[in-house]
Formats: sequence, C-alpha cells, structure tokens
Amino acid sequence: MDEKEFDQLNIIPLVDVMLVVLAIVLTTSTFIAKGVIPVDLPRASHNHEELQKSVLLELDRQGGIYLDGKAASLSTLAQRLGGFDRKMAVLIRSDRELQLQSFIDVLDLVKGMGFTKVSVQTDKAERR
Repeated sequence: MDEKEFDQLNIIPLVDVMLVVLAIVLTTSTFIAKGVIPVDLPRASHNHEELQKSVLLELDRQGGIYLDGKAASLSTLAQRLGGFDRKMAVLIRSDRELQLQSFIDVLDLVKGMGFTKVSVQTDKAERR
C-alpha cells in the first residue's frame, strides 16, 4: 500500500472554527463592557466621582427596578434595602427615557428610609 503525500493543507475548517471563536469573544465582550441591564444614562456638564462602596439601584426604560442586578418592585425594594446600613452610599443609574414619576418614587423611598448618601450616575455631556 502506497500512502499519498499531502501536497497542500486544507485550512478552510480552521478558518471556520476561528471565526466562530471570534464571534463568541466579541459577543461576550459587549455584555462585559456594558453590563447586564441596558440603561441610557442622562448627561450632565460635570463629572462626578464614582462611589467605592455603594448600593446599586438601576431603573430601565420600562420602569423595571434592579437592586444590585436583581429585579425588585417598590414594595420588595423597601424590604431588601432594610438590610443595608443607612450610612452606605446609594448609586442610582436611571435611563434617561424613564418617566420622571418612576424615578421620584424610587428616590423618595430611598430617602425616606434614611439613606443620606444618594447620588445619580450620569454621562458627561458633549460641549456644543
């Protein structure tokens, strides 16, 4: 039996595998960079420093409330915030398209529970 020698190497399957791996990496890096909950932040003219230890409250465009990445309603938010120290900072990330009343309801709840270090995260506005 004579064995055939390889005249050339077929790299098309290797290219297919590499393209699939590239697609997976690009897809997962988008989630890592933006976070899980899509929030289009309002703009402000001044930068504000990030708080180091804080409770993260996120409000999405549809009015969904998330406490540290977990969904909550106004009633359950009060219960879950009860376990935190009132001296901890609360960072609110609210979508700019959210109705103002929904934002005020959450802010009123947080302030009414005795949290004094409450801040709202914004993006820096471009100068015109």
